[in-house]
Amino acid sequence: MSLDPSAKGTVPFGEHHTWYRVTGDLRSGRPALVVVHGGPGATHDSLVNLAALAEDGWPVVHYDQLGNGGSSHLPDRGADFWSVELFLDELDNLLKQLGVADDYVLFGHSWGGILSAKHAAGKPAGLRGLILADSPASYPQWRREMDALRAQLPPGVDEKLRKHEAAGTTDSQEYLEATMVFYARHVCRMDPWPREYMATFMEIYNDPTVYFTMNGPTEFHVTGTLRDFSVTDCAADIEVPTLLVSGRYDEATEAVVRPYHELIPDVRWEIFDASSHVPNLEEPERFREVMRDFLKELEQQRNG
Repeated sequence: MSLDPSAKGTVPFGEHHTWYRVTGDLRSGRPALVVVHGGPGATHDSLVNLAALAEDGWPVVHYDQLGNGGSSHLPDRGADFWSVELFLDELDNLLKQLGVADDYVLFGHSWGGILSAKHAAGKPAGLRGLILADSPASYPQWRREMDALRAQLPPGVDEKLRKHEAAGTTDSQEYLEATMVFYARHVCRMDPWPREYMATFMEIYNDPTVYFTMNGPTEFHVTGTLRDFSVTDCAADIEVPTLLVSGRYDEATEAVVRPYHELIPDVRWEIFDASSHVPNLEEPERFREVMRDFLKELEQQRNG
């Protein structure tokens, strides 16, 4: 199975540029599946296996959000620059620059999911469907759930984490080792981590500007500008068919995903029993089957 892109490059975004890759033919007559990665401050790498859906006839667009990967890096910009609105504007710009704004499906993972939900709530005319994977609807609720998951870690782990968080030493080796206990349970349960996931993980730490500013030092210690962000006030405005995806052991717990299920009018939810935060890597065969079925349903609705 080849995941080689049929096209890749950059599009201008103001004074900056956004890197993208396309797998398949954007002129195929089917809506493009546009993949919005997590973080914020991660890259497309951990989601690159979604490119396989091009073999089933759906063109797939990956991109790296501003600040990371192949897109413009801006390590000197402060918190006032890195905003939800910036990344919404970047997504709108990408859709227009690639010529798919009139016909597309969004796949948003984690932070990319809540960003995609905010985009979808604006009722863009060309949006045909939405997949929200492992994504919170509310960061305040996410933070409460992180506390609950931390309390279930082996004895002494959360105490170590909180000691370093209080001291401002979250860059220490001891903090990193304790962090990995949480990550091995709730972020990626594969051992060793697959190369695609390691690539995304390392990209964050190669340039942590966006992640540290908007999120914080770790997944479970959200101290950045997103700490109070939520889409629970607008999720009911999402009009397109929506698929929710999450893992049984996901850091995006059922409690943080449930508001989407309660608020979005046309929605269904698939839980992956052997997965945490990256079911596309942890259960790839079932994941591809669920995605393919949803895209076929969208096509049938379109043609019916």
